[in-house]
Amino acid sequence: MPPQNANQIPAPSPTWRQPVLSTLSPLAFGGAPLGNLYTAVSEAAAAATVRRAWEGGIRHFDTAPYYGFGLSESRLGNALADVPRASFTLSTKVGRLIEDAEGRSGQADGFAVDGLVARFDYSRQGVRRSLEASLRRLRTDTIDILFLHDIGALTHGERHAQVLAQALDEALPEMARMRDEGLVGAIGIGVNEEAVCLDVMPRFPLDAIMLAGRYTLFEQAASARVMARAAADGVAVLVAGPYNSGLLGDPDRPGDTYDYAPATAEVRERAGRLYDACHRTGADVGAAALQFPLAHPAVASVVCGLRSVAEVDIALQRQKAAVPDSTWAALREEGIIGAGVPTP
Repeated sequence: MPPQNANQIPAPSPTWRQPVLSTLSPLAFGGAPLGNLYTAVSEAAAAATVRRAWEGGIRHFDTAPYYGFGLSESRLGNALADVPRASFTLSTKVGRLIEDAEGRSGQADGFAVDGLVARFDYSRQGVRRSLEASLRRLRTDTIDILFLHDIGALTHGERHAQVLAQALDEALPEMARMRDEGLVGAIGIGVNEEAVCLDVMPRFPLDAIMLAGRYTLFEQAASARVMARAAADGVAVLVAGPYNSGLLGDPDRPGDTYDYAPATAEVRERAGRLYDACHRTGADVGAAALQFPLAHPAVASVVCGLRSVAEVDIALQRQKAAVPDSTWAALREEGIIGAGVPTP
């Protein structure tokens, strides 16, 4: 599709390293809510949600051991057990091991799951053990994309340098070995910050990056360098958190949360201008948020966390909804979309 204005970057055909990355559905299923994120989801509701996504044409499903301490993986594996394996793609993550915690109850790390905890382990043995457990829970022999989970400074603070060194020396080489063995199709990192991507990319060849909340309709500056490098180096980006953890999810007004925390007055003011521009030009904010990232040549898929059949239906509708050219122009005039950033 040709660019809509002179400031827009033309989108060349992606040249990703691993063929599986070219087969991902544009809209992907984010499995964190199936792990009882913030609130419990019943087994029946989880199964129905996954099946509705499948019926609606979603063909990539993302999860992690961390999501519900294995619950999300198990639920995805059960729901997809009768679906031909070659007809969908799966991604999961390594970097944590799930362990029993007798007597623990409540919402550990936001997941309403009792009796289990997640422990960081970026060793060669830990990465191997994590994948083996994920394969059992997902009821499959292979994973299409394996991400190393949460290695940034935002997660590890003063231990970041130590974690990064182990990721480069042990975890990522072991993941590459598992790719060579045919256990996984592509490897990468799954993070919430640009800095660690720029730390890793020059030092280890990644196939893909899952970047949550940094390249969205609301913000692009915090990912400009990694997006440019990914496009240049043939690294596929899966954009997660397209609603910025709730800020852009409501059709009528900005949400109360941003980046997993209460939204500041400054964030809400900027989001209000985004909503005004969309409403003024006749666009649904959620539709613009889901469609926007796919215009970038590095982006392979947009991963949207889905908790219910109703949320799946809304996401599918938004994926197909018309967004006028005037909306993108208005958002650029407001400074919401940066100069030179591609739009659909």
